[in-house]
Amino acid sequence: MEKPVLEVEKPVTEKPVLEAEKPVMEKPIVEFPEFHIYNTMTKQKEKFIPKEPGNVGMYVCGVTAYDLSHIGHARAYVAFDVLFRYLQHLGYKVNYVRNFTDVDDKIIRRANELKEEPLELSNRFCQEFLHDMADLQCLSPSHQPRVSENMDQITDMIKQIIANDCAYPVDGDVYFSVDKLPSYGQLSGRKLEDNRAGERIAVDLRKRNPADFALWKAAKPEEPSWDSPWGPGRPGWHIECSAMSARYLTFSFDIHGGGMDLIFPHHENEYAQSCAACSETNIGFWMHNGFVTENNEKMSKSLGNFFTIRTITDRYHPLALRYFLMSTHYRSPVNYSISQLEIASDSVFYIYQTLSDCEEALSPFRERSPKVGATVKVTSEAQACIKKLSSDFQTKMSDDMHTQDFLNGTLQEMLRFINKSLESIKKKKQQQPSSFHSLVALGKEVKEVLNILGLMSSSTYTEVVQQLKEKALKRAKLTEENVIELIEERAQARKDKEYARSDQIRLDLTAKGVALMDLGKETIWRPCVPVEPEESVSTDCDIRVRPSQLLIRRTAELVLLRGFWIKVLDDLRKALIGQRKL
Repeated sequence: MEKPVLEVEKPVTEKPVLEAEKPVMEKPIVEFPEFHIYNTMTKQKEKFIPKEPGNVGMYVCGVTAYDLSHIGHARAYVAFDVLFRYLQHLGYKVNYVRNFTDVDDKIIRRANELKEEPLELSNRFCQEFLHDMADLQCLSPSHQPRVSENMDQITDMIKQIIANDCAYPVDGDVYFSVDKLPSYGQLSGRKLEDNRAGERIAVDLRKRNPADFALWKAAKPEEPSWDSPWGPGRPGWHIECSAMSARYLTFSFDIHGGGMDLIFPHHENEYAQSCAACSETNIGFWMHNGFVTENNEKMSKSLGNFFTIRTITDRYHPLALRYFLMSTHYRSPVNYSISQLEIASDSVFYIYQTLSDCEEALSPFRERSPKVGATVKVTSEAQACIKKLSSDFQTKMSDDMHTQDFLNGTLQEMLRFINKSLESIKKKKQQQPSSFHSLVALGKEVKEVLNILGLMSSSTYTEVVQQLKEKALKRAKLTEENVIELIEERAQARKDKEYARSDQIRLDLTAKGVALMDLGKETIWRPCVPVEPEESVSTDCDIRVRPSQLLIRRTAELVLLRGFWIKVLDDLRKALIGQRKL
């Protein structure tokens, strides 16, 4: 058999181009998708355009490390982790800086209580924070500077502010003079007369204006201190972020973020310091996330109404907490409740059970996967679904990161379509390759968006499903053996026609967050959103449900119960189809 002859088009003879005549090749301009962000400074959404094409500088205020971090902290750092991931997805190279405050009054007080050295205590809680962030799948920032490691930068900036006549030393302290900066209050929208001195702290009569704030604090006995031109002492709270952001990002960078509680005084004072130190200070976007509330009251350590990240992840999968925090727009308050955590946990279970089922269905197909270069066909329905998921994800995220709309909308549609496709494959005796190719493409698309959102675990789908089941059993105060015994007891009751007893077993388990599903002659279980009588609400655990939350909880459960049973019926139909094949 003769080899086919390929026709090669002959090149057209052209006049040689002289060196001087050769066109200068310009670097291609890379266009990035449009992205709009709400800017606290201008009080409106604006198109994001970085100061340096292709590169983004982002600074997010970190924790004061004196205790375990609570879910209010998780709210902030999950929100900015999503931003970090999304910017990278868009193709930007991001220099993400998140600091640690390891020198502070709160740290010193706590260290004295525990009879520890302040820097040792803060280092310990810095490590605990990093452990929590890893659990929540927050990527490590590019830099994580600490105040104690940046004293030279801090004192140098204070010297510059004094040289620019915007600060003054008094008895070893240094104060910023707010009167020297006409634009003071621009970020928060507050006027100087609104800052009522003495409301939270005693008025210092040495200040020129009661609103002036400390850049440097003179040393007190038995407190950590550093040398400075004004004598031994330590920095005020606000100056640290100005100095560290300037060190790692210069005075002009793209995004400065933090919680809404930082707008005033922290970010207002920080911006004032930076402007006083360098007239070319320019922050492109100020971004702030909403509070976590309990009973519509801000959750904080000072109010004593907080739950640590560790308390929550002891009972719920970290992905469930991340999903819960992302189920509300990042600028809106998140009202904490057990029912919402249960709903988030159930949603994560549905995602991973669907992906696990998909992986299992594809296992035989992968063994006889098509050769490299072979034509791969995907059904038109699957193509439409993939296109819609990709388009909707881009639309929702590019409009100030509306993660909640995507998670509760198009993603759920995609998962239902995958389950429908799995049913179709099980029904057909002759399975078409396009059906398997479609499942591969669908699963890949879901995995990609989950990865961008930080919801894709490094564990296998099956492992995550098992982890979620173990957490559900822990919350129910049951073991797998207990559930199996109750399933057997229920089967016997049904056999003896004691239907009231069998129904009661199912209801009792449902109240504890364990759903039973009868699949032919077999009964299996899965986690579910608990549905229990109001009088049996438990208050003997660290994560409480208060009476005023019961109406909100009941409403949420009723609204989402329909969605839960749709998921259960999906699983039931698949199992029944499998039984018929056998």
